[in-house]
Amino acid sequence: MYDIIIVGLGPSGSVLASALDKRFSVLCIDRKKESGGFMKPCGGLLAPDAQKALASLGLNLPKNVLVDPQIFSVRTIDMDNNLIKSYQRMYINLNRHRFDMWLISEIPDYIDRDEGIVTDISKTEKGYLVGYTVNGERKTAECKYLIGADGAKSIVRRFIKPDLKTRSYMSIQQWFREENPVPFYSCIFDSSITDCYSWTVSKDGYFIFGGAYPRKDSRMLFERQKESLMKLGMKFGEPIKTEACLVLRPTGLNSFFSGKDGIFLTGEAGGFISPSSLEGISSAVISGITLAEILNSGVKNPQKAYKKAVASLKLKLSAKVFKCPFMYSPSLRKLVMKSGVMTIPVKGNDKF
Repeated sequence: MYDIIIVGLGPSGSVLASALDKRFSVLCIDRKKESGGFMKPCGGLLAPDAQKALASLGLNLPKNVLVDPQIFSVRTIDMDNNLIKSYQRMYINLNRHRFDMWLISEIPDYIDRDEGIVTDISKTEKGYLVGYTVNGERKTAECKYLIGADGAKSIVRRFIKPDLKTRSYMSIQQWFREENPVPFYSCIFDSSITDCYSWTVSKDGYFIFGGAYPRKDSRMLFERQKESLMKLGMKFGEPIKTEACLVLRPTGLNSFFSGKDGIFLTGEAGGFISPSSLEGISSAVISGITLAEILNSGVKNPQKAYKKAVASLKLKLSAKVFKCPFMYSPSLRKLVMKSGVMTIPVKGNDKF
């Protein structure tokens, strides 16, 4: 019997576990390992909002999390309007799996952890019973408070809120040996492929191409877009590995859910992800540390307090919905890019 069970040790679950008072008995269930376990498919660029969120915790990135090169502009490729422009962006290029494992390593030793996969949840008189498997062996644990920090396909959210409807995409990403003459980041818009966007990132001699696609025919759309980028001169070679995961894209306040009845949702499990950029690390850290502070405070009704505390986060993310037309509408995007506002001249970045 635990006071708290945390399902998922991405950024939200890890910072939450690290910040909880020692008086709580806590179990974390997650399937990540140093090697051979689950690895989050992600471009691995730490945005300024995420940097700020980590700084608020007094955390400094270790060197082994960083990768080469560190690039300070993003090449925006508009396939609808045949435009390429560069914009300054202060991202930190990192290895996402090493980043996740570093955050996990910060969790105190008195917190219990199992490298398992949650399979079922049921209500009990004392709280919730969680069933999970570790190397094929079934285990169970009971808790007063259950926390879903397990991403877009959250089993915890599906248990407590199965009718929550929010827009979702299939994120597909492939790794290649770097063959492009100059490493770069890019953001790609092509409404004939997806109403979201795609990206490329260079990391330690590898070239990563990924995107968020409609779930139906997602792999076919991914391959079609890769072919169109090859015609532009982008070099891919043979894929080394392919990754995929579900990603949410909020459409408004109804896309977010913080939990109920002793269940709390943090990070993307609660829908806390940017609808414009799909950036989720900053909201994950903010929601995780917010919940830890509320539970540590001993407030009489932590559910109500958490819902109130994340209201500003919901509003901030909802406001980004209004930014989307200027990014995803071909006509509006053309006006923005043609205006030259905030663009920077980068030699050779207007072509491949």
